[in-house]
Amino acid sequence: MKTTTLPPGESTTDSSPLCLKRQLCFALYAASNQITRLARPALDRLGLTYPQYLVMLVLWEHAPRTVGEIGAQLMLDSGTLTPLLKRMEANGLITRARDPADERCVRIALSPEGRALKRSAGKIPDQMRCRIALPPPRLEALREQLLAMIAAIDPSGDA
Repeated sequence: MKTTTLPPGESTTDSSPLCLKRQLCFALYAASNQITRLARPALDRLGLTYPQYLVMLVLWEHAPRTVGEIGAQLMLDSGTLTPLLKRMEANGLITRARDPADERCVRIALSPEGRALKRSAGKIPDQMRCRIALPPPRLEALREQLLAMIAAIDPSGDA
């Protein structure tokens, strides 16, 4: 990948491919950070981090799941997911058990505390939508566009 370094004191123009506000990656990064910050107070009240909340969303949809299934849905590898799941187990939200049919698979299930947390978390999506000054149809269209973009990304491509 070829990079261009600008001399000190020189800046790019809005039409330059190196202009920050033209970068899709920056817009996604900044939006993701803002959404995570927006959710933090509600998640703190539940004792969850944002990644733990995402795991709980997967499990509230359907549990038990294998670590691989959760990782595939959240686009996380097991090296990232395993320590997260161990902390969630230590906090009493989930249980982890080897699959008797295949010892290589670890099955993740909700504990009674994890199932009960769903009721408390139920208002978070609406609370977050209320804090974003876009009409619901635009938010839904944006979500659909982002999902389409995710599906269109070639994970084997080089930057």
